[in-house]
Amino acid sequence: MAKGLQDCLWSMLLLFCAIQELGSWAMHTAVEGPGLGEPGDPALLASGRVKRGWVWNQFFVVEEYTGTEPLYVGKIHSDSDEGDGSIKYTISGEGAGTIFLIDEITGDIHATERLDREQKTFYTLRAQARDRQTDQLLEPESEFIIKVQDINDSEPRFLEGPYIGSVAELSPIGTSVMQVMASDADDPTYGSSARVVYSVLEGEQHFTVDSKTGVIRTAVADLDRETQDRYEVVIRATDMAGQLGGLSGSTTVTIVVTDVNDNPPRFPQKMYQFSIVETAPVGTAIGRVKAEDSDVGENTDMTYQVKDEEGVEMFKVTTDSNTQEAVITVQKPLDYESKKVHTVVVEALNKFVDPRFVDLGTFRDQTIVRVSVLDVDEPPEFRPPSNLMEVQEDAHVGSVVGVVTALDPDTANHPVRYAIDRSTDAERIFDIDAKTGAIVTGKVLDRETAGWHNITVLAMEADNHSQVSRASLRIRILDVNDNPPELATPYEAAVCEDAKPGQLIQTISVVDRDEPQSGHRFYFTLAPEATNNHHFSLLDIQDNTAAVHTQRVGFNRQEQDVYLLPILVVDSGPPALSSTGTLTIRVCGCDSNGAIQSCNSTAYVVSATLSPGALIALLVCVLILVVLVLLILTLKRHHKSHLTSEDDEDMRDNVIKYNDEGGGEQDTEAYDMSALRSLYDFSEIKAGDGGGGPGEGGPGRNPASELHALPQWVQSPDLDFSVFRDYICRKVEQADEDLSVPPYDSFQTYAFEGSDSPVPSLSSINTWSSSSEQDFSYLGGWGPRFRQLAALYAGRRGDEDGEES
Repeated sequence: MAKGLQDCLWSMLLLFCAIQELGSWAMHTAVEGPGLGEPGDPALLASGRVKRGWVWNQFFVVEEYTGTEPLYVGKIHSDSDEGDGSIKYTISGEGAGTIFLIDEITGDIHATERLDREQKTFYTLRAQARDRQTDQLLEPESEFIIKVQDINDSEPRFLEGPYIGSVAELSPIGTSVMQVMASDADDPTYGSSARVVYSVLEGEQHFTVDSKTGVIRTAVADLDRETQDRYEVVIRATDMAGQLGGLSGSTTVTIVVTDVNDNPPRFPQKMYQFSIVETAPVGTAIGRVKAEDSDVGENTDMTYQVKDEEGVEMFKVTTDSNTQEAVITVQKPLDYESKKVHTVVVEALNKFVDPRFVDLGTFRDQTIVRVSVLDVDEPPEFRPPSNLMEVQEDAHVGSVVGVVTALDPDTANHPVRYAIDRSTDAERIFDIDAKTGAIVTGKVLDRETAGWHNITVLAMEADNHSQVSRASLRIRILDVNDNPPELATPYEAAVCEDAKPGQLIQTISVVDRDEPQSGHRFYFTLAPEATNNHHFSLLDIQDNTAAVHTQRVGFNRQEQDVYLLPILVVDSGPPALSSTGTLTIRVCGCDSNGAIQSCNSTAYVVSATLSPGALIALLVCVLILVVLVLLILTLKRHHKSHLTSEDDEDMRDNVIKYNDEGGGEQDTEAYDMSALRSLYDFSEIKAGDGGGGPGEGGPGRNPASELHALPQWVQSPDLDFSVFRDYICRKVEQADEDLSVPPYDSFQTYAFEGSDSPVPSLSSINTWSSSSEQDFSYLGGWGPRFRQLAALYAGRRGDEDGEES
C-alpha cells in the first residue's frame, strides 16, 4: 500500500511539472516564435523569415526521485531536424554524461541519479546539434539550465542548542525568558516547505512560545525557586506552516529559576540554652545560633543584634560572614553569686531587602538565648581596691601602716589569709598580719634612702592556698625634719689685699635632704665663736642664700693669709635643726683691675694661665730629658753588644768552621785534614804520654798535652760491624739499580766511616779507668770559660779524697 501511495505521489508531481513545462513553452513560443532567433535579428527584420534555431522547453527535475527507471527531464530539438537521423544531439557541462544522459537522435534528456536540492539547486549545461556525417555544428551552441524542484524532505533543526535560559522567581505572566530558532533546509521561495511554526510539547503549564518568533515566555506568575528551581521545556518546530504532512523537529530548553529575596530568616528554635563559667574572660564565645533562610546567595546574608537592655550590657553578638551564624560572646565579667541565669533576645534580619516584596511580611525573626553561669571556686577579692598607703619615716618598728581586706566571693565564704610576696620586699621592711591583713613596719624607715616602696600582697583561702589573689600596694614614706641643713659645697673664697669695706666676697647656699610640704626656709648667721670677728660680715638675703662682705680696709698676707669664717645655718623645722659650716677666705695679691695674681697657699688654685713662651720653654725641657734618656739606653745596649762580640772572638780562636761535608777522616780527597791537625799534633801527644802523672806540669802547660787524662772510649775487640756494613751495601746496590734517581757523577758516597779515629772520645761511658784515677786539675789552665767546670770537678775530687781519708 505504501508503494502504491508513493507511485501516486510521483505521478502527481510529474503531472504538475508537465503543466509548468507547457505553460513555459507557450510563453516561449509566444515571445520568440518557433525558433530561437533573437529580437531585432537583421534576417528577421529584412525578409520576415524565421531563422532556424533551437526549440526546447525550460527543464525541471524533481529531487529525491526513487524510481527504478531514469527520470525524464525534457527534450531538445532543432527546427532543422527532419527526423531522418542526420542530426546528432550532445550536451556538455555540469553532470553531462554522468547525471544527465541525452538520446543523440531524439534529444531526450534523462536523469540517472537521485538529486538533492539542498546540496545543489540547479545545473548549467550547453547543447550542441551536429551533422552526423561531418560532425559539424548545425546550430550555435546554446546554454540551458536544469532546475532541481524542491520537495518537503528536510525537517526543521535547532542548530544552536543546547538551550539554557533563566527567569527570576515570581516574575509576572509573559516575562520573556529566551528565544529559540529552528532552520529548514528546504526552498523558502517554493511552497511552504520552509515555513516553520513553534509550539510547546512539554512544560506548557508554566511556559509558552511564540509560534512565529520562538520567544519563550512565562505562563504563570507564581514560579517559586524554593519549590522548583529548574524546568525542562520541550519546544517543537514544524514546517509547511504547521499543516498536515509537515515535518517537525524538537529541542529541550532548560530554564533555571533564579532567586529573589522573598523569604525572611527564621530561627529553627524559639529558645537556645548555653552555659559558661563565671571566670570566663571578656570576649569568650558562649555559643552560636543561626537563622535559616530558604533563599540563596546574598539574599541569605544576615545581621544579628541583641534586642533587650540586659543582654546588650552583658553580651555581644557578631555575625560570622562565612557561616552566617550569630556568635554570642561575653562583654562584661560574669558573677555566679550576683546572677545565675541571663536571658538574651537575639534578632536576625536580612541585610538586603527587596522593596518589591515588602508586602510579604517583615524580613526578621527573634529567638531567646538563656545563658547559665556556672559557679567555680574563685580566689579572694580585695575590697576596696585601694593601692596607696602612707607612713611617717620616724614611725617605730611595728607601727601599723594600713590594713588590706579581701573576701571570698564564693557562697562558702572561706576565711582568708594574707602574706607579702617577698620577691617585692626582699629586705623585709614590712610585715603583714596573716589573719587581719594589717601591714606594719619591720625595720626603721628612711625617706631619704627610699621614699616609695612597692610591695605585692597575697590573699588566699585558708584551706586552699592555690586560690591566690595579688594586689600591688604602693607605700609612701612621709618626710620628717631629721636632717640638718648643710652648706652646698666646701666654700673657699679669695679677697684682695687692697679690698674695700662692703665688698662682696662669696654668696652661700645650703642643701637639706628633707622635703617639707611647705618648702624649705633657711636662716643664716655667724656662729657664736665668730662674734669677735671684725673682718667680715654675713647678710641673710631671705631667699635661702646669704652673702659675705668685707668689713675692714685692706688685708696683709704677711700678717695672715687665711681666715676661717664659721657660719650657722638653721632650717624652719619642726623641729628646727642647724649645722655650722666654715668658709675659707684666702688673702691674695691682685692687679689694678682686681684680678687675683697669686696667693700664699699653694693648695688654693686661682684662675691664672701660663703665657705661650712659658709653655714652649716647658715643652723644650721635657723634650731634652726624653732625648737624654734614649741616648743613655742606646749607649748601654751598644756597650753590651761590644762585650758579647769580644767573647765570640775568643771562641773562634779554638774553633775551625767549614761547610763541606766529607766522607770522614779517611777521605783525603774531599777535604785536607791538615787543617784540623795543624792545631794539635795527636801523635806527639801520644808519644809524650810516657811517664806524666796527673799531678805533673805547671799551670802554663799546653792543654793539648793533657788530653790523655780525659775519659777514653776504647773499641771492644768483640764488636761486629758486619750487620751495619751489609745493610749499607744493600742500600747502595738498590740505589745503583734505580734508574729514576739522579746520577752520582758529581759527588762521592761513603758506606762506612772506618774502624778507628785518632781523636780519643771525651765520653766517660765504658771507660776503663776508675774515677779515682782521674785528675781534673788541668781544667784550671783552660781559661776563664772553663773556670766553672774546673771548680765543679775540683770539688768532686776533694770529696773523693775526703772519703778515702
